[in-house]
Amino acid sequence: MNERLLFVLTFASALGSGLIAGLFFAFSAFVMTALGRIPPHQGMAAMQSINVTILNSLFSFVFIGTALASAALAIVSYFRWGEAGTIYLLAGSLLYLLVFLVTVAFNVPLNDTLAAAKPGSAAGADIWARYLVRWTAWNHVRTAASIAALASFIIALRLRG
Repeated sequence: MNERLLFVLTFASALGSGLIAGLFFAFSAFVMTALGRIPPHQGMAAMQSINVTILNSLFSFVFIGTALASAALAIVSYFRWGEAGTIYLLAGSLLYLLVFLVTVAFNVPLNDTLAAAKPGSAAGADIWARYLVRWTAWNHVRTAASIAALASFIIALRLRG
């Protein structure tokens, strides 16, 4: 891979990680708390709407595009081991891929369970209460990992500079 393409992929991965980190941070810092403070059927309905809307937005492009770029950078890191910044390039890539895997393995199945529940029902209220705790805990993991990925990509860019 030529240096220009490597720079572009690393820069794009840093931007994508930063955008995702900001989004996940907002959910961890205040969105989920706010949704948990309103009546359960309203919070649940709002989150169901967010989950549908987010899939049809620029989020999907950034989220998946950053995962693809990170996977490519992880592979490139293997072949450029020993070069300046490669350890940070690999770390950023693996951290962002962790974000992707946590999302697929934990947050998406929780979203699917929530989507099938009926707001206002007793079962829905129970699902919502468990969802708030579990989804938010996994979102904290995604937030920390995406911030760490961003920092790693920035350091890689600086060292490769």
